[in-house]
Amino acid sequence: MDDEQHGYDVVIVGGGAIGCAVAAFLLDDPAFGGRVAIVERDPTYRNASSALSASSIRQQFSTPENIRMSRFGFQFLLDLASGPDAVDVGLEERGYLYLAPAGGGATLREAHAVQRAEGADVVLLDRAELAGRFPWMRLDDVDAGSLGLAGEGWFDGFGLLQALRQRALALGVEFVRDEVVGLDGGIDRIDGVRLASGRRLAPGVVVNAAGPWAREVAAMAGIELPVEARRRCVFVFDVREALPGCPLVIDTSGVWFRPEGGSYICGTSPPAEDDLAGLPLEVDHRQFDDLLWPALAARVPAFDAIKPIRSWAGYYEYNTVDQNAILGPHPECTNLLFANGFSGHGIQQAPAVGRALSELIVSGRYTTLDLSVFGFERLVDGRRVVERNVIG
Repeated sequence: MDDEQHGYDVVIVGGGAIGCAVAAFLLDDPAFGGRVAIVERDPTYRNASSALSASSIRQQFSTPENIRMSRFGFQFLLDLASGPDAVDVGLEERGYLYLAPAGGGATLREAHAVQRAEGADVVLLDRAELAGRFPWMRLDDVDAGSLGLAGEGWFDGFGLLQALRQRALALGVEFVRDEVVGLDGGIDRIDGVRLASGRRLAPGVVVNAAGPWAREVAAMAGIELPVEARRRCVFVFDVREALPGCPLVIDTSGVWFRPEGGSYICGTSPPAEDDLAGLPLEVDHRQFDDLLWPALAARVPAFDAIKPIRSWAGYYEYNTVDQNAILGPHPECTNLLFANGFSGHGIQQAPAVGRALSELIVSGRYTTLDLSVFGFERLVDGRRVVERNVIG
């Protein structure tokens, strides 16, 4: 068959961690048996969020479904590192520490109750307990903290992407190095995927896994998708003093930091007036001088004397409605599935999303983890999924 005339059972737009996870889980399902293509315009992944992420994973969400996705994702990372085909993705199980400002402990306690109900291994600490565990931290303005004891940490995001890609390739996915420039069809169905090379693929199902560029892909089908490319900068620095047992810390200021090898990395969301869509992937060094360093030094006295080493910028695929994933089919264009808007959670949720969308494609429903709460319908109905534990 000529690809320009027939094509594939599933065409995935975007070959990052999400797209590769969907393909890998699909092709690993004995009930599927179809052809899958991933269209990826840049196989070097130079600007891909999967490659530029700070690549951390946590269970400390306030939404049960987010917790469940992370629990599956962490076990997936553990499984990758074991067995005869083990892949080392550099998993460090070091935990997250959320700090609550004076008077803010109630929010932590509410989220803690949800997390414990979902089986997350987390503990609430008062100021004295925090000081005992982390004597290198200044805590006079802190009410309480929530610490992950297991199932949280950080890893090599690019390594996970490559592992998912290699798995999909081994199972028979066809990578098409090209760019999607059009989606043909009516309001109820996509019947053609047009590529910059002039090829036209005829899909059974189209999956939008285009990351920060997902909005443009949806617009090709006449669909408004509230996802923007929001730039986030990550800075690497050294410090002379050791910080024993340092987890990934979410400061009361919104600044986060964690160890990275023998150094540390940090970041934060910029002020709203500077958090514009589609900014070039150039590091805004003012963030370090004006926002990060003052907050770091205020929290950790040793950070008053640090040495910046390097930095990079990547995109969040930012869901402007509620900063949660948009998953599953469009209510009218039913063979167009979305896997977008993760707002910084994409790399850690990739395994769970890959499994979930493969179930939708094969069975027409979620069979292991019901993620319908993140369906596109909520955008049409004006419903928001409020996640309190969002990191800028």
